[in-house]
Amino acid sequence: MIDTTTIHDGMVEIPAGKIELRDDRTKQQWMVEIQAFWLAKFPVTQDLYVSIVKENPSTFKGNELPVESVTWKDAALFCNLLSANTGLTPCYLFQEQQEEIGFNASASGFRLPTEAEWEYACKAGTTAIRYGQLNAIAWYKANSENSTHSVGQKEPNSWGLYDMLGNVWEWCTDIYDENVYGSYRIFRGGGWFDEERSVMATNRRRSHPLKFSIDDLGFRIARNK
Repeated sequence: MIDTTTIHDGMVEIPAGKIELRDDRTKQQWMVEIQAFWLAKFPVTQDLYVSIVKENPSTFKGNELPVESVTWKDAALFCNLLSANTGLTPCYLFQEQQEEIGFNASASGFRLPTEAEWEYACKAGTTAIRYGQLNAIAWYKANSENSTHSVGQKEPNSWGLYDMLGNVWEWCTDIYDENVYGSYRIFRGGGWFDEERSVMATNRRRSHPLKFSIDDLGFRIARNK
């Protein structure tokens, strides 16, 4: 069993608050109340991922590089396995041979952040589209040299979170728009291959939770407080 303390030490307590989200496709805006929660300082690294899953799907290999080329389901399965390994109750409920995946929002285990939690934590009390000067905080197309980079090399935001923008996009728990896109899930933050205009706290993308993976898409873990 993995030491819960070690994992917990790598997480930041995010205070309660609220965030206004916007969808540029539908031009809708809505306010979300955020309960206090825990969020990992870094995206999940390949070292941590392999220690739990025993395999490495990443295109760019390196222990301290963020894991990438993972589907949303891969990320959710990791969260469940990590929860089981640390004696916590898993958050995701998988049905054999079914695409639908349930979610227990009150479970004690690890999970992906909601997109509201993600944007709220990324902005860290600011209202800007970025929490700092882009080259100082993010790996993106202009400075990445076409690869991911070890986590934590750029400046963190004011809440101590690293790589929230750039390096790899990050899966969130939420379904994007079930009526239009079915089971598509949201990812946030921009990646090493993206132009400056895509690397913003407010940018939203989505794709299929079981089929879509790419070499600039990973995730970070959250947990209820």
